[in-house]
Amino acid sequence: MKKLLLIGAMVLSFIPVKADEGMWLMMLIQRLNHVDMQRQGLHLTPEEIYSVNQSSMKDAIVSFGGFCTGEIVSQRGLIFTNHHCGYDAVAGASTPSKNYLKDGFWAKNFKEEIPIPGLYVRFLVKMGDATQRINSKLTPAMTEEERKDIIFQQYKEIEKEFSENGKYTIVTKDFFNGNEFYYFVYQDYKDVRLAGAPPSSLGKYGGDTDNWEWPRHTADFSIFRVYADAAGKPAEYSAGNVPLKPKHSLPISMKGVAPGDFSMIVGYPGRTNRYLTSYGIKQLVEKDYPGWVEASKAAMDVMKKYMDKDETTRLSYASQYASVANYWKNRAGTIDAVLKNGTIDEKKKLEQEFNQWALLPGNQEYYGILDKIDAYYKQISERNRERNYAQILTRNAKYIPTTFGLGDLLMTYASQDVNGKIAMKPKVDKAIDDAFNNFNVALEGEMLRNLVELYQLKVSPEEANKTIANTNAAEIGNIAYSSIFATKTSVKEFILAPDKLKLDKDPFYIWVRDFVQNQKLRVEYYSKIDAGFQKNTRLFLQGMMKAFPNKKFYPDANSTMRLTYGKVDRLPVRNDRNYFGITDNFYTDMAGTIGKYKKGDEEFDLPARFIDLYNKKDFGPYADKKGYMPVNFLTNHDITGGNSGSPVIDGYGNLIGIAFDGNSEALSGDIVFEKDVQKTINADIRYILWIIDKYAGAKNLISELKLVK
Repeated sequence: MKKLLLIGAMVLSFIPVKADEGMWLMMLIQRLNHVDMQRQGLHLTPEEIYSVNQSSMKDAIVSFGGFCTGEIVSQRGLIFTNHHCGYDAVAGASTPSKNYLKDGFWAKNFKEEIPIPGLYVRFLVKMGDATQRINSKLTPAMTEEERKDIIFQQYKEIEKEFSENGKYTIVTKDFFNGNEFYYFVYQDYKDVRLAGAPPSSLGKYGGDTDNWEWPRHTADFSIFRVYADAAGKPAEYSAGNVPLKPKHSLPISMKGVAPGDFSMIVGYPGRTNRYLTSYGIKQLVEKDYPGWVEASKAAMDVMKKYMDKDETTRLSYASQYASVANYWKNRAGTIDAVLKNGTIDEKKKLEQEFNQWALLPGNQEYYGILDKIDAYYKQISERNRERNYAQILTRNAKYIPTTFGLGDLLMTYASQDVNGKIAMKPKVDKAIDDAFNNFNVALEGEMLRNLVELYQLKVSPEEANKTIANTNAAEIGNIAYSSIFATKTSVKEFILAPDKLKLDKDPFYIWVRDFVQNQKLRVEYYSKIDAGFQKNTRLFLQGMMKAFPNKKFYPDANSTMRLTYGKVDRLPVRNDRNYFGITDNFYTDMAGTIGKYKKGDEEFDLPARFIDLYNKKDFGPYADKKGYMPVNFLTNHDITGGNSGSPVIDGYGNLIGIAFDGNSEALSGDIVFEKDVQKTINADIRYILWIIDKYAGAKNLISELKLVK
């Protein structure tokens, strides 16, 4: 991506920037380096990329479920995203007898498309600058709590001004560590249906082994469709809804790619920490991430044990396992990359320059800020370590959120008179059904026991949650098994004869409440310390902008729509990798996919039909002009989590691929952009089309697309 210029009130002049790093806010395309983009190969005007008054490229990009990105590719609301983004939906739609994860799914018509409860897509209508509005109400003398209250009030007022009585979702966020503010007007569509997905043997080809690695040979895509009411407006699921006719859909290029080709990615990157200090990075790699890696591996081991025993559990926990495994490898790789790339030392050099600048006359308000930040990390180091083990526990041991979530509801239910119970029962029944969906009792008991035991082993007594510290880890699973909340059946039996006293004395419910309360007390204890840190990081970045006036500062990712541009690019060849005959290291082909094939292997098996089509060289119109069948390719874009599923777009606005991963050489990329080695791994759109058409025979989906030859 490109370096973002200082925005809002801080933009005093325009200086061209190189296409290397940064994440552009969409409304600033024209004010920023559009001329530079044109020189590199862009043929679109700023209005064709972002416009409020007419259709533009931004209208084809959606936030997919709030955790990924998707793109509209037809005038019937068809959405492409990653296979791993649609993984939970595909797993949820599957049964042991109709296993769409294993076998794939291809709807032949609208009626065969599968509704996905809870899934939504979000369109950006427009964004606006609220920096001057909010900053004018803030003063340096304010406490962080006072500042927070005023900002929150402004957020509420902005929401009221632009929501049009609930028609739109309004989100206002801070940028540059709280120095600037922008609001975003969204429209959400909640009827989203599964239209197609390759089998996991293609969509997840290479599994955890290849994750974050190049060369890749993965068909990481899935297909959904967004529906609306007859007037084209958002609506809850209804059989009478119709495919959405979008404002814009992306044409698809069949031309292929080559090194140096201009390209851009638009999506919803989740979070980066590019302005993290050396002290913060040291905390991550020495304390936070090691705990995350260890606890995640413990959770994965429990899930894998039970997933291997039966297909129902495998489907129930497939998405959770994949998510934990992805973070596990990412965090471990980040530690390695930070140490290998000398990231901390580079940050220290920059901080030394900052301190020298802060000694100059007029800059004294910034002197000593880094010392305060250093002191903060020393103070909260073990607290953060505890928090990571606790987060993995609560995220993966479902007994905790299930019991806590249902407990208050059941207590309220038990307090009602007869009429009140009758009125509440549908809500209670649904909550119970939702809580115990995809819930393996034996797995969850062992998960709870193992993660509590790990917590006790790794967290210092001074920082430990008292409830966990005083728990017999070997018995906690049995306590859960004997609880009202042990199973769906036991909870259903309770609501037939609800007893407040019995609920209030339930040992496991008491344990969960105490655990949650202790965690809240810990947050309150550290709140003032954290508030001071927030102020210091805000001032530090403010000072950095003054200390380095020629450096182009861009806002960290925060799940808002961004554009990055660059080119199709190569990675240096590594001696420890097999490139399967590829001599120009910017792409992979189907020969490499076949080269990795291992019959019966969970990660590298392939469908017989796939192999047969390859052997016949039946590539249809999707082969490269050189004759090979392309699979994945590299670009030098700056992306992060949340960009998964983002479109890779050429200079004419055509879709050429779908972004799905980064590379292990640059796993420190969320902290610092590694310009020499940081790449984006993309699924070539021709490979995606080949699978849809030749492998799956879903020509009905192909017929919707606008193909540009």
